[in-house]
Amino acid sequence: MPAQEPLYERIYAMVRRIPPGRVTTYGRIAALVGGCTARMVGYALAALKRGTAPDVPWQRVINAQGKVSVHGDGIGNAMQRAILEQEGVVFDARDRVDFEQFGWLGPEENY
Repeated sequence: MPAQEPLYERIYAMVRRIPPGRVTTYGRIAALVGGCTARMVGYALAALKRGTAPDVPWQRVINAQGKVSVHGDGIGNAMQRAILEQEGVVFDARDRVDFEQFGWLGPEENY
């Protein structure tokens, strides 16, 4: 039986599948990957160092309320929002993203 890919690598592989201009939640990534929680997905994305994995679009993962989660330094929040807006994602007056319009359910979703 082949060894399973490490959890963080499986998380990163799933996040890489989120198309530009779309977002999903930490919980949705956890469900798609299996064997982890939303918090673990957050830890995996937080473990990415700037520039070490530029192909992982971490900015496309937001919380279940449709908001950018608070990052330790506060700078990351503004950066995440700015990158998403550059991709065409729109935030409402309450700083939320409409999942009906911009949400991504997974790799089997039809566009």
